[in-house]
Amino acid sequence: MNALSLAERLENAPIAVAEDRVSISATLYQWRDPATIPMRPWVYGRWFLRGTVACIVAPGGVGKSTLVAGTALAMATGQSLLGKAVWEGPKRVWLWNLEDDLDELARSIQAATIHHDIARSDIEGRLFVDSAMEGAGLCTAIEHEGKFVLLAPVYQALKDELIGRGIDVLIVDPFVSSHEVEENANSKIDKIAKAWARVAKDANCCIVLVHHTSKAGSAEVTALSARGAVALINAARSTLVINRMEPDQADRLGIPADERRRYISVQDDKHNRAPAEKADWYRLASVDLGNGPQNSIGNGDSVAVAETWTPPDPFDNVTPAHIAQVQALIADGEWKQNVQAAKWAGHAVAQVLNLNADSRADQARIKIILKEWIANGVLGIERRKDGNSDERPFVVVGRVVQS
Repeated sequence: MNALSLAERLENAPIAVAEDRVSISATLYQWRDPATIPMRPWVYGRWFLRGTVACIVAPGGVGKSTLVAGTALAMATGQSLLGKAVWEGPKRVWLWNLEDDLDELARSIQAATIHHDIARSDIEGRLFVDSAMEGAGLCTAIEHEGKFVLLAPVYQALKDELIGRGIDVLIVDPFVSSHEVEENANSKIDKIAKAWARVAKDANCCIVLVHHTSKAGSAEVTALSARGAVALINAARSTLVINRMEPDQADRLGIPADERRRYISVQDDKHNRAPAEKADWYRLASVDLGNGPQNSIGNGDSVAVAETWTPPDPFDNVTPAHIAQVQALIADGEWKQNVQAAKWAGHAVAQVLNLNADSRADQARIKIILKEWIANGVLGIERRKDGNSDERPFVVVGRVVQS
């Protein structure tokens, strides 16, 4: 007679305890060649993993839906449209939106196809889109007569459809509209999240639950900014947070205030199955759909589309020869640290690097370069009296750099 497994013994324990002693034994670990251990089944970059639930957390109006549309297209085409690898080729993606109608979803999707030069054949048969506004509602849990009820038939139907269609990634946007339970109740949200996780595991797909932040504000969004019970974030294997570029970041990069809202960063704030990655930056470009009537003003709807963006490196194309030339100018004059001074040291940098010290973007770059050169000793600060006998900080040559 075969011995019962540990799971079977534990399952029968309440009965067995009443009748006899239960024996539990530890299993000795079997050494394995690391090269033979299967790689984690990543679907999209190091963000979406098969058999797990992922979350996207963002405040309203930051570009969440735009990013989601671009991400769905990237996976459906198998192309790295937004800088993330699509593992093992194109994926079958199901985007289920519970806020926007199909026309609005189509605007985002088709604008992205124009921007990224995607043809119908690139996604044929691999992108599925549903909208609650068009009758495709979704409810996975309710509170009935004071009792919490998980709608098991809904989860079963979801699992059957995911398996039947061979869906690799299901995106539900937003999570709060997919149930009718008090969202601050941790024990209930935990059961809902774990039911989603079981569906993801059984269907061998990744389920992405898009979630709002708890309140609007200027604070940086983190995983803990998610609205409602923290149980959802605890159950997720990755939590992407979306932040708009902060004013001080825009100032440092010389980005005008009216353009700042176009720049967003995305970072996994709960990287418990992959190394922490630096934030990925995206710019929200505008695409004209060309859907306006002939001879109308403009060309129809202008729709935001996410594109990859890399913050400029202030030291791009700066060579030791440039440093030596700046040092020569500094040594040959009286250059002040104050950016308002007529003889600001930044003008010497601008002259050598062919920059415009009066330009917002160039001035921001010059400030960073000067700060770094002073910090690493290439330049130094010396306090002495100026022509008005007032003591001021002057920029002087530090450690000499050979060109």
